[in-house]
Amino acid sequence: MRAYHVATLICGTLLLLSISGGKSQSPGSETKRDSTGGRENKNAEIYAELGKAPEKARNRVNPLENDPDAVTAGRLLFEDHCAECHSENAEGGKKAPSLRAPEVQNATPGALFWLLTNGVVRKGMPVWSKLPEPQRWALVRYLKSLGVAQTPGNENGAAQKRETHND
Repeated sequence: MRAYHVATLICGTLLLLSISGGKSQSPGSETKRDSTGGRENKNAEIYAELGKAPEKARNRVNPLENDPDAVTAGRLLFEDHCAECHSENAEGGKKAPSLRAPEVQNATPGALFWLLTNGVVRKGMPVWSKLPEPQRWALVRYLKSLGVAQTPGNENGAAQKRETHND
């Protein structure tokens, strides 16, 4: 009787291992890698951080929304603090994702402000809470003025940029 239980246990274990191994090897379940070297998945994780902003933070309104000088001030701050990682045109680089991606451009100003304030240190985004609030809001205003980067197949990019870049 004991041999029967041992054999059943071994068969059950092998069955579980083959089922769990089969799930990870099933067609279409492997991580897709492309010319970006897997950055798309990493960027998706980073963009997902915007969704972690508490509702109260997401609902905050940018006090500099109608300030005509905020975009220029934000651009200067971006050049000083952000361009090194996100690139001069904010379209991303090896160190950081594009800030002209729809995930960023469709985020609320409050969510962007929250992310700037809290950072995502484990993903390489520094905490900018020591930067005065008006400067963080100017950065948000600048980022929102950029619009979505136009890529092949994204005919709305130019239209969105024109709509959002009127200061």
